[in-house]
Amino acid sequence: MINNSKIKSLFLVLASVFVFTACSSKNEVTEYNKPALYWYNKMLTQIANGNLDEADDTYTSLESEHRNSPLIATSLLILVNGHIDEEEYSLANFYLDEYIKRFALSKNIDYARYLKIKANFLGFTYQLRNQELIENTITEIADFKAKYTRSPYMPLVDTMNARLYMAKASLDLSIAKLYEKKDKKLAAEFYNKKVKESWVNPKEIEAVDVPYYRAIFE
Repeated sequence: MINNSKIKSLFLVLASVFVFTACSSKNEVTEYNKPALYWYNKMLTQIANGNLDEADDTYTSLESEHRNSPLIATSLLILVNGHIDEEEYSLANFYLDEYIKRFALSKNIDYARYLKIKANFLGFTYQLRNQELIENTITEIADFKAKYTRSPYMPLVDTMNARLYMAKASLDLSIAKLYEKKDKKLAAEFYNKKVKESWVNPKEIEAVDVPYYRAIFE
């Protein structure tokens, strides 16, 4: 026969399980079927609070429930800037690609393409690496300069363009020196020629200051 103390203990255990389950269920409630402005405002609040991951999820809800909302374009650009500020350039590029694909005729398309160049430019972690990314970004800049001659972002693009050419020349010069050390004259001449053909004066190229813990990998 079960005594009163055991009954009370069993009751407390069952009550605790019920409370825990109820709380868990409450936390797992998924919001849906909300107005576009609700999702938009929620996303802005999350970004302001530094919760970019949550903002990404909220944008997904906005985009899923209101695909044709005029708030989509603005939301994409806000998320792009948020991820750039957090140095999350891959995510910034993900949203930029989506914006450029969907809003190619937008009046803000030059701003989006400027942000694309900026994200790539800031994404160069190491000056002597990412050769393909340097080449691709220089190509994107050339396309930008041809299409958006009156863009207010042109001075910023020109500045990045100059720095990228210097980075490219620095990379080519370092490759040429490496081939010279290995006595591969034809390869060295090829890269030295690339440096000379650029508008960058080789004498103005400063050597990259490589920290000791990275030097062995360069």
